[in-house]
Amino acid sequence: MEDIYNYNKRRTLEVKVGDVVIGGDYPIVIQSMANVKTSNTEEAVKQAIRIFESGAKIVRFTTPSMADARNMKNIEEGILASGFSIPLVADVHFSPDIADEVSTIVEKVRINPGNYVRSIRTDKTKPYSKEEYKKEYELLRERFIKFLQICKTNNTAIRIGVNHGSLSERIMDRYGDTPEGIVESCMEMLRICKDEKFENVVVSVKSSNTSMMVRTVRLLASIMNSEDLFFPIHLGVTEAGEGEDGRIKSAIGIGTLLSEGIGDTIRVSLSEEPEVEPVVARQIINYVCRKMNHDQIFGPYNPYYNKYGNDKRKTIAAKNIGGNNVPIVISDISGCDPEHIEYDKLDADILYVGMNTPDNVDKIFLVDALNVASGKNIYRKYSTNQLDLIAKDNAKVKFLELSLNEINTDNNFKFVSQCEKAVRIIELLKSDSSIVVIADSDNINKAAYQRALILSLEKEEIYNPVITHIKYTDDDVDVVVKASVDFGPNLIDKLSDGIWITTTDTKDVEELSRISFSILQATGSRITKTEYISCPGCGRTMFDLQTTISRVKNATSHLIGLKIGIMGCIVNGPGEMADADYGYVGAGKDRISLYKGRECIEKNIPEEDAVEKLIEIMKANGDWR
Repeated sequence: MEDIYNYNKRRTLEVKVGDVVIGGDYPIVIQSMANVKTSNTEEAVKQAIRIFESGAKIVRFTTPSMADARNMKNIEEGILASGFSIPLVADVHFSPDIADEVSTIVEKVRINPGNYVRSIRTDKTKPYSKEEYKKEYELLRERFIKFLQICKTNNTAIRIGVNHGSLSERIMDRYGDTPEGIVESCMEMLRICKDEKFENVVVSVKSSNTSMMVRTVRLLASIMNSEDLFFPIHLGVTEAGEGEDGRIKSAIGIGTLLSEGIGDTIRVSLSEEPEVEPVVARQIINYVCRKMNHDQIFGPYNPYYNKYGNDKRKTIAAKNIGGNNVPIVISDISGCDPEHIEYDKLDADILYVGMNTPDNVDKIFLVDALNVASGKNIYRKYSTNQLDLIAKDNAKVKFLELSLNEINTDNNFKFVSQCEKAVRIIELLKSDSSIVVIADSDNINKAAYQRALILSLEKEEIYNPVITHIKYTDDDVDVVVKASVDFGPNLIDKLSDGIWITTTDTKDVEELSRISFSILQATGSRITKTEYISCPGCGRTMFDLQTTISRVKNATSHLIGLKIGIMGCIVNGPGEMADADYGYVGAGKDRISLYKGRECIEKNIPEEDAVEKLIEIMKANGDWR
């Protein structure tokens, strides 16, 4: 039975990329991708060195043309002449001939199964026939084997990189836009590698949807293991965006999987300068590495927990907490001066106020943020040492702080009294659905510890809502990264009904609240602002990506709930925007195409007119306000 509570590194082969080894017992490798033109040798060399000096061990360049592919040799020589040795990766789309050529030059080639060979279906209105499906697969197999033979001869590593947004028509026709389709697209090529005894392979399955990315990588790892395929896995949330939101999405997706022992190399995709990415990647790795030697967690076997699915844990609502409600946010204002708190400006559902109460009704409690000024809806918070008090409390909502060790009756209690107390807690929760559990963690593997607590409740058929709570100390890792890594997994798995972040330092209350809502947004748990999907840019990008993102955000950030894609080119653009409402995609030098969903509405319009045209399309569809 798979252990879903304790850290276990997934077994993988070792893959050499130049003098860097990915997989096995080697440290997690950080990489990034250049965004300058591959044809500009001087700038490419300079940027590769900057990326390397910021912490990346491998640098990738896009090679959209044969000339770009051949210029990789000049870039490599320029790097060596500057006194550096940096393994280079060529990123190839649409042309297996380019992949063949560049594999004789660089240490590693990334190919995309979704556009490796062209569709052979002639009638797009009909599904693939069995014959068409088989014939197109055979074309892929034949062409791919030729590529593998060249890579064998030149000792070149490859990455089979599947993107959620660029699945082939054949795979989409049979599997749809699903994790199963993404994984099958990858497994087809991996099985060919196995048949050809080619092991110098790294794999990736990426999505801009964090939840989709996590569930798909978990599924890929499981299927690979079942077929005795132990290729290293490259992790990343593609088109994560910029700034704090980009860091949160990346830390949730990458951090969740690394904490489960999955992942051998990572790339943080930010719509910023590429040398920023390794710094964020290092923060994620450093924080996750702390969890690797955590105290053992004794959690129950739960046949209903499905880490590949998307079903919400069943709970009974306590007012607006649990049930079919979106997860809530609790903010801690207990350290604030009550006379200077502007309650109406605090963006949270419930405030933990400690003794700073409007009328000092009790010593420790929480307040509904919407009614704090009037003193209504005061919720007491109890510890497990106050079971008699909480049992007598007739309030519609009250909170009970609880840890796994206080409820897990399978955990070999040292004293009979501990077991008796656990039984009493279980009976109390079963009899009173108005109690909301505050799940604390005293284990450094916080998410797994809280998962064990939540699944222990489920094992006992307890359906009270659960708020996950973590208190952080001030150290070298930003709370944005820490909270994203820790709260993300149980939100993605839909086990948590809310989050509560506290710190020992002087973190601004409004900042922690903003981070909380951003984590909910990034996991798809609760949408409270406009969602942006933006690529990091590469040599294919035909406009100033960062300036464009700023312009689009300035014009649309008030459209809460809308999802807008901002893409540098067509490689992943339309596909990664599959679930976006609108798309802004580079179509050529200073030219833009605009999308409504998957439909292109405006083609090749001047960049200076694009934002205004985007607003016009939104107005025409009733989405502007």
